Amino acid sequence: MTRKLNLNLFIYPGGHHEAAWRYPGSQPDQLAEIRYYQSLAQKAEAAKLDAIFFADGPALAENIRYASRFRLEPLTTLAAIAAVTDRIGLIATASTTYFEPYNLARLFASVDHISHGRVGWNIVTTSAANAAQNFGLEHHPVHEERYDRAHEFVDVVSKLWDSWEDDAVVADAASGVFVDDAKVHAIDHAGERFRVKGPLNLSRSPQGRPVYVQAGSSQDGRHFAALHAEAIFTAHQTLASAQEFYADIKARARGVGRNPDHIKVLPGISPFIAGTEAEAKALEEEFNNLTQPAFSLDQLKRLTGVDYAGHDLDAPFPVHLLRERAGDVAASRFKVVHDIVEREKPTLRGLLHRLAGARGHRVVAGTPEQIADTITEWFQNGAADGFNIMPPWLPGGIEVFTAEVLPILRARGLFREEYEGSTLRDHYGLPRPDSIYSRPAALRTA
Repeated sequence: MTRKLNLNLFIYPGGHHEAAWRYPGSQPDQLAEIRYYQSLAQKAEAAKLDAIFFADGPALAENIRYASRFRLEPLTTLAAIAAVTDRIGLIATASTTYFEPYNLARLFASVDHISHGRVGWNIVTTSAANAAQNFGLEHHPVHEERYDRAHEFVDVVSKLWDSWEDDAVVADAASGVFVDDAKVHAIDHAGERFRVKGPLNLSRSPQGRPVYVQAGSSQDGRHFAALHAEAIFTAHQTLASAQEFYADIKARARGVGRNPDHIKVLPGISPFIAGTEAEAKALEEEFNNLTQPAFSLDQLKRLTGVDYAGHDLDAPFPVHLLRERAGDVAASRFKVVHDIVEREKPTLRGLLHRLAGARGHRVVAGTPEQIADTITEWFQNGAADGFNIMPPWLPGGIEVFTAEVLPILRARGLFREEYEGSTLRDHYGLPRPDSIYSRPAALRTA
């Protein structure tokens, strides 16, 4: 069977450009209105996209003066979207640092039942230090500690989602047996960080368990992805960088005994689309001219750990400040910024504009054919299994992409005409896992 692209709509309130809410045609008054998100999901489903995706964090961003920074809680949102859609996948972000395994397992399993098997969990460890005080903690756990917790967290959640075998619910009126309780298993997890008896108080979900998605590209993140992830969201500016990441992830998966085809690598792409390349670049410039430098500088500080306030925006970028931090910052997005500066040598304002579109993800301005060419090049040259589409503004950005770029990809035989299955696992071509408790005891730890 011909390999096909996997394409998600990454829904960021208002759009991915930091000034999207100011652009004519955006709908900033709708950002807490569920019908807005239902409509976006229905547009994505009509285009036969694989999934919609919501990022999330357990704290309000500090800089809220100049941009739309609030959002609805994603699992609640997905439950409402599930009621008005039938096939599109539904991916939500939830933190292993600020949830407990049992509650998270129950929430995601519930939405997977509600949606008939369309849910994915974007597993994050949360980088926002200001989240800690929302949960009674004095300090945000350090990077390594968060990942150690994440490994055990996923182990517990996996056991809970497997704790009911597929045929445990009998519902035999003649015998009076509703559940074969021999097929419902306490997990009796006793680890370094969690003690959870189980089982989950909900039968096994239609997919067996939600799809595991991950979005970290640090060395810890790559190791975690190789062990657990079934789809990876990642940010790259160049084909070469994306190819290195793609090859590394697939090799790591093989190294831990996994099928690399069962991990979908999905970089972000934020397209400005117009009839000519000049018009598309003018559209991007129009957005960039709506940015607020105070907000942009704050965003850059979050990505790099360096405060550039007070520097001349139109002078060459003070690269020495970034180089001084290079050995101290492990975050993958820092490397994206560092590489842009070393490669392109922009002014400070130029860098702020480069990052305004999608926070380090690839921004492309061009004709529908040029956008399709970029997607095709990365897909066919070992850089991506598909993409997270990150429209600069909504709803217009996704409308033009589905109307003008998707037909080109379909004509090239790279994207589906119709859904071929009903679950997110079907869309991604992923197997449905058996419950570990349905295996012989000797194989459960294999």
